[in-house]
Amino acid sequence: METPPINPVGEKDTSQPQQWEKYPKKNLNSTTQIRQQLQEPPIEVLELKVSPDPASQILENPQRTDTLAAGPEEDPDKSHRSASEMPELLQASDLWHCPDGSFVKKIIIRGHGLDKPKLGSRCRVLAFGFPFGSGLPEGWTELTMGLGPWREETCGEIIEKCLESMCQGEEAELQLPGHCGPPVRLTLASFTQGQDSWELEASEKEALARKEHARGTELFRAGNPAGAARCYGRALRLLLTLPPPGTPERTVLHANLAACQLLLGQPHLAAQSCDRVLEREPGHLKALYRRGVAQAALGNLEKATADLKKVLAVDPKNRAAQEELGKVIFKGKKQDAGLAQGLRKMFG
Repeated sequence: METPPINPVGEKDTSQPQQWEKYPKKNLNSTTQIRQQLQEPPIEVLELKVSPDPASQILENPQRTDTLAAGPEEDPDKSHRSASEMPELLQASDLWHCPDGSFVKKIIIRGHGLDKPKLGSRCRVLAFGFPFGSGLPEGWTELTMGLGPWREETCGEIIEKCLESMCQGEEAELQLPGHCGPPVRLTLASFTQGQDSWELEASEKEALARKEHARGTELFRAGNPAGAARCYGRALRLLLTLPPPGTPERTVLHANLAACQLLLGQPHLAAQSCDRVLEREPGHLKALYRRGVAQAALGNLEKATADLKKVLAVDPKNRAAQEELGKVIFKGKKQDAGLAQGLRKMFG
């Protein structure tokens, strides 16, 4: 087979095959010229460790255009990690903040459907990481929304609120204030249909509220004002949905809730609860007394004095009101003395 004439460099190269094999890199340019003249397709004979042209990389792998445009490549080991190993970028929809600020829910696995547990729903739940003494067993358990002693502890109330926001199959991680242990996880595997409070008849709401009221009184007498407050609060939420004027039991519940809030060191909330009572019954002595105690704790001595004097005007032998009024008067005199001393220093 005849070949077209080639340049002298080509002749020298082809006539000395041993030298070609000995110095392959030295004759790279010559080989390229020969192949261009013969118009033969390039074949992979030599592997040169030369940096590839970025433009050719883009043509061969269009997906890398973003990487090349963005700057230096990251560690290749990191780029081959699975999605589960990469840090998860949370979106706003992945987090749910409980309206009362008691916890934050981070969705790990989304559930399906739109229905969520309601009052009376029996929930099949998998729980891990809850603090010791929370009253909730680790692992699989069945909980009934709105019923059962599991709701009386702080964690029980949080779990119930969380379940109310979950769909079937959802797995979530809960961020609890002050919790420094392992992550708290809750999975809702399944649940039965329940009812919203507005779907209940008035008689059903009143019956449930009476149960909560009775249980709250038991807990209060047992020295558990926090659990009692939760029961009273749930009872009030049921009764508040009744048409006006509502049941008289609301007044008793607000007064009892105020007593719990005073013991829990929440005078501001206690004063608000007493206000609800006195709006309906201005002469309610227990509410007047408890509001007087709350106002004294808040430093509102004049308001405290007025409430306590109203109690003594109706019940002059009320020893609790007498003692509290004496404390308020003493505190007021102490404040006046301190104020007078400050004025003397200022103008003396």
